[in-house]
Amino acid sequence: MKEQAAPQLRQRLGRADLRAVPEARRALRKLLRHWGEPGQSEVAELLTSELVTNALVHTEDGAVLTATVGPRALRVEVRDFVGRPPRPRGPQPEEGTNGRGLVLVESLADDWGVRPCTVGKSVWFELGAEAA
Repeated sequence: MKEQAAPQLRQRLGRADLRAVPEARRALRKLLRHWGEPGQSEVAELLTSELVTNALVHTEDGAVLTATVGPRALRVEVRDFVGRPPRPRGPQPEEGTNGRGLVLVESLADDWGVRPCTVGKSVWFELGAEAA
């Protein structure tokens, strides 16, 4: 019996195109429609928005979003083409709402990290089915 491939989303994000953020959220919501408990995709959508926004705001090129639904977890990766690693930092009063993205990822994801690539890096997080 042939094993079915895990449901996956793969989306190319244009350079500095912040319209990609709500598009990525919609695509992820559609992917997660049949995974986990109904209505539990909000955390996944929020964290995906943060990673996509960071990649588009803090790098010179576009990025690639990949979300894979496994039997027990969702893994979301945003790969960009700049090797400089991201730094979680608290919000700075003079920066308004900036600076909170990775702090949210760090606090809400079951696991997260940065994986170096041949060109650039991939920032990822995982959520268990009960959390997504």
